[in-house]
Amino acid sequence: MSRTWIEPVVAGAQIASSFYDTGLLLVVKSHYNQSSLSSNSTSDDEEQNAISNFYLIHNLILALTPILSAYILANIGDKKSRKVPICVPLLGYFVSRMFLLFVILFNWPIEVMFGSAALNGLTGFFTTYWAGVLAVASLGSSESKRSVRIIIIELVYGVAGFVGSLVSGHIFKNFDIANQKGSVLVILSLCFYAFSLIYSLFIFKIPRIEETGPGNTESTETSTLLMKNPTETSTANGVTMTSSSKVFLVLLFLSAILYNAAVGGAVDVLPFFIIKEPLSWGAVEVGYANAAGYLIFVTSFLGVYFFSKRLTDFVMIGIGILSFSAGIFIMGFVQWTFLFYVARVVMMFSLIPLPTIRSVISKHVQGSSYGKVFVVLQLLLSITHVVTLISFTKLYQASLKWFHGLCFILASIIALLSLIPIRIAAYMHQSRTTIMSSATHTIS
Repeated sequence: MSRTWIEPVVAGAQIASSFYDTGLLLVVKSHYNQSSLSSNSTSDDEEQNAISNFYLIHNLILALTPILSAYILANIGDKKSRKVPICVPLLGYFVSRMFLLFVILFNWPIEVMFGSAALNGLTGFFTTYWAGVLAVASLGSSESKRSVRIIIIELVYGVAGFVGSLVSGHIFKNFDIANQKGSVLVILSLCFYAFSLIYSLFIFKIPRIEETGPGNTESTETSTLLMKNPTETSTANGVTMTSSSKVFLVLLFLSAILYNAAVGGAVDVLPFFIIKEPLSWGAVEVGYANAAGYLIFVTSFLGVYFFSKRLTDFVMIGIGILSFSAGIFIMGFVQWTFLFYVARVVMMFSLIPLPTIRSVISKHVQGSSYGKVFVVLQLLLSITHVVTLISFTKLYQASLKWFHGLCFILASIIALLSLIPIRIAAYMHQSRTTIMSSATHTIS
C-alpha cells in the first residue's frame, strides 16, 4: 500500500465516528428516558423534545466553533504542511470524545458533552479535517481523474461508516465495562481515532502534484488563447479566472450550499425520527439504519464510476440531487420499517453532488489554494447548517403532533431548488467550452 494513500486515515476515523455517533445517541436517549421516569413523565413528545434540544445545542457548538480555527489551519496547510489540517482535528476528535467515556463510567452530567463539542470544534472538527483530506486528494490526481479520485475517498468513508454502524449497535448491546452500556463502544472508537492520528503523523506522505493527463493539454491550449486575450488572468493550472469564472464558482458554491442545507436538515432530525413511534428502534436497529445511510456512499461511488464514462459532471450532479429529493420525500411518509429502506434505496445516488461539485471547483482554482478554497466552502456549508439545524429542529418539534415527516418534505423542496444554480453553471461551462473549441480550431 502506497504511503501517499489517505484512505487508511479516512477509514479509521470514520469507523471511530460511526461508533461514537451510535453511542452518543443511545446514551443521550437513556439519560432522558431515565429523567422522564424519575419525574413520572411518560410523554414520548417530551422525551423527543429533550433529545432534540440536546442535539440542537451540541450541533450548534460543533458548527460554530470551527469558524475560529478552520481557515487558520487550512492556511497553514497550504503554506507549510498539508498534514496540519488533518492531524490537528484528529487530535481534537481523540481528546474531546473521551468525555463520553467519562459520562458513561463516572456518571458525569450529560451537559459535559457540550464542552466536548466546543473542544472538538476549536481544533477544526470535520470542517478542517475534510477540507484537508480533499486538498491532498486533489493534489495527487489529474483533472480528468479527479471526480473519480474524490468519490473513491467518499467510498472509503462510506464503507468504513457502514461497517462501523453495522456492528456498533451489537457492541453497545452486548459488551460493556462494569455494566455501563456503551463503554466498550467508546473505547474502541478512541482506538480507531488513535490509529488514524498515528498513521497520518508518522506513515502518511503528502503526494506530489499530478501533472499528467488531459488537463495539461487543456492548459496548453488555454495558455495559447491567453496570448490572444491578455485581459484574462490565469491560474497555476492554466485555468482562466475572469468575472464570468467567478460567477461560475459562485453558482457552484450556491448549489452546494442549498443541497447541503437540504441533506443536513434531514439528517439532523432523522435520529429522533427513527427512535420515535411508530418505528421506535433500539440499539441494533439504530446501527442498521446508520449502516443503510453509509451504504449510499457505495452506490454513489458506483454511480460516478459508470456515469463519468458517459455523462458530464453536471448531469451526474443533477442525477444525485433528484435521487435525494425523491428518496427524502418518501421518508416523510415512513410508517413501517420496509418503507424506510425503500426511501434509502431511492436515495442511492444522493452522495454524488457534493464531491462532484468539489471536483469541478478544483479544476478552476490554483493547486496552491485548494486548502483555503475547500475550507471556505466547508465553512459556508457549516454556517448554513447552523440555520438549517435550528430551523429543522424547531419545525420537527412543532410538527410532532400532526405530521412529523414535514421536515423531510421541506428538505426535498430545497434540494430541488439547488438544481437551478447548477443548471445555469452547466450552461455557462458549455458555452465557454464551445468558444474555446472554436478559438483553438481557428488558431490551429
